[in-house]
Amino acid sequence: MTVFSPTDRTAFAANYPEVPHKLEHRLGRHPLLELDALAKLAEALPESSIEYNKADLPLGIDGKPDPTGIPIGETIRRIEQTGSWAALKNIEQVPEYAALLADLLAEIQPEIEAKTGRMLKTQAFVFITSPGGVTPYHFDPEHNILLQIRGSKVMTQFPAGDAIYAPDEVHETYHTGGGRELVWRDELLAGGREFALSPGDALFVPVMAPHFVRNGPEPSVSLSITWRSEWSFAEADARAFNAVLRRIGLKPQSTGRWPHGNRAKALGWRVIRKLRGQA
Repeated sequence: MTVFSPTDRTAFAANYPEVPHKLEHRLGRHPLLELDALAKLAEALPESSIEYNKADLPLGIDGKPDPTGIPIGETIRRIEQTGSWAALKNIEQVPEYAALLADLLAEIQPEIEAKTGRMLKTQAFVFITSPGGVTPYHFDPEHNILLQIRGSKVMTQFPAGDAIYAPDEVHETYHTGGGRELVWRDELLAGGREFALSPGDALFVPVMAPHFVRNGPEPSVSLSITWRSEWSFAEADARAFNAVLRRIGLKPQSTGRWPHGNRAKALGWRVIRKLRGQA
């Protein structure tokens, strides 16, 4: 059985890569995404692939919050009581999850590659959240479809590429090694768009679209399937090059969103990385 219907693939093709939109999925309560399976996955993953903290957070934070101190397996198995938020990163390190990611992306690969070319750096992430938890305001560098598996949540998204919501300097810092957390101001809320997600819903999140998430009254499990494109890498590299220009006292023009290529600045940053021995 396919997970995305022909109707949803058509809707995805019409909106990708810049317009956030909801889809439906038929993944259901997949056995690899049940709490006990996810707890075992978390216990098997390297420490660098696990991030977890308390779920009761404000919309804006400065840096990463500390772990709760509860072991990750217990955190997930008792997610209804632990008041936690957990992210399992790069779950494709485990063959069964790599196969799941590959199967899901294969369904929409033609629509993706028709717009942004070959899929690069395909990855998957699982988010497990206690009732009422908050994922603070931030952005991510990947093209992303979030599949809601269990529970409910509301993601509030903001326009990607708009410096009102994510200043150029924050992007530049992130792409040269800093964090992706954003400063929250209540007046930003008017520019956001809410997407309510229940089991069977999916949501496309454009590259670097600022967002925050409020979890519903029950535990939540969500699966993110992500990929990069040469275009997304070029924008990231161009922003890193702008950081270099800003450090020498210039005021660089902001990078262009798709379909702008940002090729000259991206090439400049790639040359700098090669000279530094980072290529």
